[in-house]
Amino acid sequence: MDVTSVDEVLMCADPTAWRPGDSWLAGGTVIYSYGTDITRGAPTRLLDITGAGWQSITWHPNGDLEIAATCRIAELRALADDPRPGGKPRGDLRGLDVIPPACDAFVASWKIWNVSTVGGNVATALPAGPMISLLTAWDATALILRPDGRRRRAAVADLIAGPARTRLGYGELIRSFLVPGEILRQPHAFRRMSLTERGRSAALLIGRRTAERGLRLSVTASVPRPVVLDLLADAPPARPRPITATSVTWGVDGQVGRRRAGRPIPPDAAAWRTAIDTAAASAGGWYDDIHGEPEWRRLMTHRLGDEILAELLPEATGVERARGRITGDLRIERRTA
Repeated sequence: MDVTSVDEVLMCADPTAWRPGDSWLAGGTVIYSYGTDITRGAPTRLLDITGAGWQSITWHPNGDLEIAATCRIAELRALADDPRPGGKPRGDLRGLDVIPPACDAFVASWKIWNVSTVGGNVATALPAGPMISLLTAWDATALILRPDGRRRRAAVADLIAGPARTRLGYGELIRSFLVPGEILRQPHAFRRMSLTERGRSAALLIGRRTAERGLRLSVTASVPRPVVLDLLADAPPARPRPITATSVTWGVDGQVGRRRAGRPIPPDAAAWRTAIDTAAASAGGWYDDIHGEPEWRRLMTHRLGDEILAELLPEATGVERARGRITGDLRIERRTA
């Protein structure tokens, strides 16, 4: 579809060139399908960042993974098949097992995979954005370029404010995403549900075992913005106060701070369901659109979360019926080599 409001298209990845009416353009699969920028309104100029020359995948000496905003989905998907990603045996990086089902959650053809970008999916901020789900589960932080020449970092989970709304400021541009290497070594579990087979995600949950008796669970698609919960076998008894999401990062010019984390939740079905219900209410309620009604999304989120608890935390209680159960139409492909 033509974007009829556009007067000019520039190859540009410089935020200092930004002016009112501009929109950043990466793969363009959303802006061209809608015919407008759903996050900012009809643009008069498109600033195409695909010629910036940013390396799609970078492994840092400390094992951290950096993914450029311009990285194509096909390039990220190929990373899961690399026998020695970052020079390490593939079996040592179990977090990469989540890449294939996350990419499949686009429910898109290979043609879209070779155009759509990781940064574009995040910046569009749709609740069902699978790159938002993946990067949130990995505790990834976004490196953001500012029009004043400075840089800042923000957790991807904190960058999404709601459907088609981000916390990107005037003219800000996502440069890349940084994933801590230790997270990629942790066991992960993936669950996704859609209203129709291979339809848009209505609930997408990713869990990872953070410690011998600990689990971090990210919930997307069924809520307007990402929710992250920590479950800990030795968590103190619940007290009647609001459940909050876990820590998020922030900073300017590379200085990164950390906000106070929320209270850990016991790995119990009733406790975690209460926590996600409270967190969902704080996030704006269960998401409601043509791809699933709120109450159905809530029930599916509970079901998928129980399965992840049963898979990653054998000591979890109240999830006996979920043990060995896998709901949804996408699976993790475990790699040992």
